[in-house]
Order: sequence, then structure tokens, then C-alpha cells
Amino acid sequence: MRSLARALAGATLVIVPGTATLAAPAEIAVGDAAAGQDAAQVVVVTGSREEYGVKTTITGTKTNTAVRNIPQAMSIVSEAQIEDQSLRSVGDLLMFVPGATPGTGEANRDQLTLRGNNTTADFFVDGLRDDAQYFRDFYNLDRVEVLKGPNAMIFGRGGGGGVINRVTKRAGLTNDRQFIISHDSEGGTRLTADDNMRLAGALGLRLNGVWEHGDSFRDFTKIKRYGINPTLGWQPGADTRVDLSYEYFHDRRTTDRGIPSRAGRPLEGFDSAFFGDPANSTSNADVQIATAAFEHKFSDTLLLRHRTQFADYDKFYENVYPSAAVSAAGTVAIGAYSSRNDRQNLISQTDVVWDGNLAGFDQTWLFGFELGRQQSRNQRLSGRFLNGAGVVTPSLGTVTLANPTVARRIDFFRAASDVDNDTRATIGAAYAQTQLKPTDWLELVAGLRFDRFHLKVDDERPEVATFARTDNLVSPRFGLVLKPTKTLSIYTGYSRSFLPQSGDQYGGLTQTTAALKPERFDNIEAGAKWELLDGLLATAAIYQLDRKNTQAPNPVLGQPNLLTGATRTRGLELGVERSVASRLQVSAGYAWQDSEIRRSTTAAPAGRAVPLVPRHSFSLWTKYQATRDFAAGLGLLARSKSFASLGGAGAVSTATVLPGYSRLDGALYYKLLPGIEAQLNVENLTNRDYFPTAHNDNNIAPGAPRTARLSLKADF
Repeated sequence: MRSLARALAGATLVIVPGTATLAAPAEIAVGDAAAGQDAAQVVVVTGSREEYGVKTTITGTKTNTAVRNIPQAMSIVSEAQIEDQSLRSVGDLLMFVPGATPGTGEANRDQLTLRGNNTTADFFVDGLRDDAQYFRDFYNLDRVEVLKGPNAMIFGRGGGGGVINRVTKRAGLTNDRQFIISHDSEGGTRLTADDNMRLAGALGLRLNGVWEHGDSFRDFTKIKRYGINPTLGWQPGADTRVDLSYEYFHDRRTTDRGIPSRAGRPLEGFDSAFFGDPANSTSNADVQIATAAFEHKFSDTLLLRHRTQFADYDKFYENVYPSAAVSAAGTVAIGAYSSRNDRQNLISQTDVVWDGNLAGFDQTWLFGFELGRQQSRNQRLSGRFLNGAGVVTPSLGTVTLANPTVARRIDFFRAASDVDNDTRATIGAAYAQTQLKPTDWLELVAGLRFDRFHLKVDDERPEVATFARTDNLVSPRFGLVLKPTKTLSIYTGYSRSFLPQSGDQYGGLTQTTAALKPERFDNIEAGAKWELLDGLLATAAIYQLDRKNTQAPNPVLGQPNLLTGATRTRGLELGVERSVASRLQVSAGYAWQDSEIRRSTTAAPAGRAVPLVPRHSFSLWTKYQATRDFAAGLGLLARSKSFASLGGAGAVSTATVLPGYSRLDGALYYKLLPGIEAQLNVENLTNRDYFPTAHNDNNIAPGAPRTARLSLKADF
């Protein structure tokens, strides 16, 4: 272990009712922050990173609601847990979320399967859509919230299995900073910084930054990323707050598509081997996100919240990868392509929340609207290999197990099926929701959202052709919450969402898809949330999620596809999070899932299992503060087998099976000096060989061997 460093984070909360102050974290609304506090009281909490999870959030309802009273399952991973586990990516985090499986995303983007539904786009930041294809970082986050099941009432289209919402840090009126530097046994170094400063009066500035150069146990695979996120907070009065934020983030890495399969299982003994050409396998993303937020409390009962975001995503990647299983002769076919996906999002969201008493009982009303415009440029080129004379080879080429890594000349050309288009999506939505509380033991949640989604596509293959479609989408949401005691909530709920036939990235339309209705997701769920101890939350949920209007082949040859395909996922989710005692933090979860195609789709016939959905999955992370200066952490992952593609069930199984596995992690923490702490994380303590995920049957990600990471954190 070589390098060490510092970083400034400060989850700092300042509450001064009646004066000009700044509040954090990001989800605390003006006025809500002072709830329950005496009018003259001042509460200052500095550098607190002890607790996992949160007790209230606006993510599930758009109103400040206790997590136990939200009629839908959700998992919350706080900044404290992210740092304690040294989580670096969305994929790492999702391993500890019941019901979720990370995908490889072709090694160029975040991708996941949640409750049996695969997505590359159901990502949000502070409640606004962040749907471009890239790898996100955690350097500027207060927490990550994973909401399970569709809920278009809150988030709009998509989110068939749920959504991931990143909650960013906001400026406070204190002067504190944190630096963290870490180095791992693979040669990677990372530095983060969080500087929270008071500029003048009620004006604060927060500056978060990250720099990382990483290596991997995988041959020729490297990563380089850096980002900076200044935020300015101004609170001219106790009832008004303005936040301005700008983030620039750059991510460059090797596009490592993993290893192929052999005889229906991952190829063993080649965990570090790169199949393809690393020199022609790169991914480059530049992300800029500017946000303006405004909150004003007109009275004790009426709150206005507005947020506008402009995001610019510049993304390019190319890859040379294994495109088939290992042959009987010990060779592997190789494919290649390049892709550019540039996008600009302009989204604004306005909410009005009224919280008071009407007709003799307490209730909360939400009214809001959203306007958005998203423009994308999508281009894909196929690759073919050239010989020494620059002549195209008869086939894409192969590699051998003895020499899986090659350096070849590649010609990128536009094949007939390659995408080349400009897309423009315009979105207008209005929604209303009520939370009625007739008694202390009963709460009703009902909401309705109307979306008008218009997509226009200029397809330039081989000459410009324009396709367009407008969908008017109505999304209801209902919930019933019973509260037998102050610490126990029993709920049942129904929610719905839609996805236009252009897909979650709305990458294109054809004459056929422009005439098809959107896919539809319906979720029925029942569960309980119980605060067993002060701060410890136990959750249980059972659900049935149906996906309908999936394209299926037309029995009449040559006719357009039909919307008769359907998928169903049933499951049970159990979770425990927060603190067992003042010294013991815990985050644990178990999921049982059964997800299959009920009616044939264009991808597979009925009876096939949905890929990357293990029947059983379990995760545990716990940290125990043994003494004032010393703490230890322990983590466990266990998953049963799953399939790498849709070919994995029925009379003839063609999919590769990802074997079940378990993994043990550990961590040690020691305070060297006041404000300075050393931390050692070891992933895969027993050095197990496993394959956690895949993109398809022959792009399989091997799990990392035993890996150690040493960090030094300084707070001052």
C-alpha cells in the first residue's frame, strides 16, 4: 500500500429556527428542518457519520415522510455505510440491496436488474432524471435510495422494477473539511475532498472533488476519473432557501467485456485474461450537470419547492470483445463495434405541499408539474478486422485460449442495422397526491399523474426518415398504512408505470414501433416496517410485479409484432438497517425472487427465466465500535445460481448458468489522532472464485480475488 490522503465531507446539519441558516442534507426542506424544535433552540451537529439509513425522506412521496410510513419497499445506503464499506460504484452498492443485481453494462455504463426488470436509465439525482449511460460516482453524495417497484406517480415513465435516486450534499454555514486518500492492492489510488465553508452571513459554499487512477486484477484494464462539484447555498430568511450546483465529471476506462462461457458455464481459470484488443476498447464519458433549486415556506402549512436541471452528457466507447462461447477447438470468436451517445436534458419540476387539518383530520396534499426536453445523438458502427495489407478478413476473427489478447487493425463501418439518428423527447406532466390521516393508526395514500410524452426521431439510415409518436400516460398510485403502534406500520399498495416502445434510452423508432402502445408495469405489494429498537428498522415485503405489452412475434409472417408478451416477478424481501445499539451499525437483507416470461416475447418463449435474477440472495454488513479508537466491520454476500441470458429455462436451456456463491468481506478502523482515522477494507477474505454478473452468455464478469484497500481520513 503506497499513497494516503485526506478528504472533506462534513454531513453537517445546522438548524436555527427563526434565523437565516443553511440546512443539510439535501432532502431537508425549509421549515421541515425545524420541526419539533423549540423556537429559540439552536442545534448544531458537526461531522456526524455514525448512523446508517435515514428516518425520513421525500423520495417515496415527494413530501417529508417517515420511511416506515411509505407504502413501498425501499433500501437506503447512507454516506456512512458507503465510506465504511469503501463502496466505489453503483454495482458494488447494489450487491447489498435485496432484490437487485448489477449488470456489467458492457463495461461502459451502470446497468441493473431490479425485481426482474433490466434497465440502463432508471437513475435520478435529487429526484430529477439522470438517464444517460455512464458510470456514476459517490464522492458528492449524502446517500443512495433504491425505491422498489414501479412508481410513475413520483418519477414518471420507466422504473419498471424501481429507481435509484442519488441524494447530493448541500452547503452549510460551517467551516469544516475532510480529505480521504486510499490505495489498494491492485495499484489503484483515490483521493476525495469535501470542503464546507461559510462565505458570509447566510451564504455557504461546499466543494466536493474526486480523483482516481485505478488498476484491476483484470489484465490491461484501467480507469481514470475525476470530478468537481461546487454548490452554493443561500438562506435569506428562515423560510426561504436557494441552492446552485454545478458538477463536472470525467470517466475514462478500458471497456472490459469479461470472459466467454464453455459448455454452459463461465470459463474457469481465465479470470484475469482479456479476450479481445484492449487498445481498441475504451470508454470515455464527460458529464456536466447544473442545477438551481428554490424552496419557500409561505406558512406552517404551505411549502413551494422548485428545481431546474440542465445536463450535458458526452459519451463515446468502442470495444473488441468475445462474441461466442469457447469452441471445441479452443477458440473464441471476437466482435467489435463503436458507439456514440450524446444527450442534453433540460428538466424542471415544481411541487406545492400543503400539510394541515381539514374536515377534522390531518392530511398532506401535493400538487406539482414537470416539464422536460431531452435531445440525443446516437451513432453505432460495426467493426471488422483488417489483415496486414489492409484487406477485410473473411470473418471477424478468433482468438485462442493460449493467446486471448490481440492487437488488430479494425475498420469501423455502418452496417444496415447500425443506429444513426437524432431523437427529441418532450415531456409535460401534472400530478396530485393526498396523504389522509383519519386517525393516529391509519393513513391513506392516493395519487394520480398524467404524462404527455412526445418522441420524434430523425433516422439517417441511409437517408433521413422521420418517425414520431405521442403517448398520454395515466399513472395511479394507492396505499394503505395501518399503525398498530407508534413503531410498527403495516401497509399494502398498488402502483403503475409505463415505458414507451422506444426503450428506456428511447434510442429509435421504426414504422412498426411508432404504432405500438407503451409497455405497462403493475405492482401489488404488502409489507411491514417496524422500528424494533430506537433507530433500528426491520422491513418485510411481498409483491407481484407484472410487465405487459411486451413485443411478441406475429403468427402471420411479415406482419408487425404484437403486444402480447408478458413477464411476472413474485418475491419476498426482508431487511434490517440502521443501529442495533450505539456501537453497532447494521445493514442486512434477504430476497426470494421468481421471475419468468408468462407469454412469449420477441426475446424468448413463455416459461423462460428472466436473467440475473437469483432465486435467493442475502447480504449483510455490520460495523462494531469496540472502543473509542477501534472498530471492526464484517460483510457477507450469498446468492444462488442465475442465468446470464433469457435462454435459461424451459425444455431446451441454452443460457449460461452463473453458479451460486458466497463472499466474505472485512474492515478495521483505528483513530490515529483526533480527527485522523486509518481504515483497512479487505474484499473477498477467503479468496473465493465466483462470477457475480454478466451482460450475456459470453460477456461474464469474474469476481475480484482477495483485494485490500488502505485509507487515511482526516476531518478538521
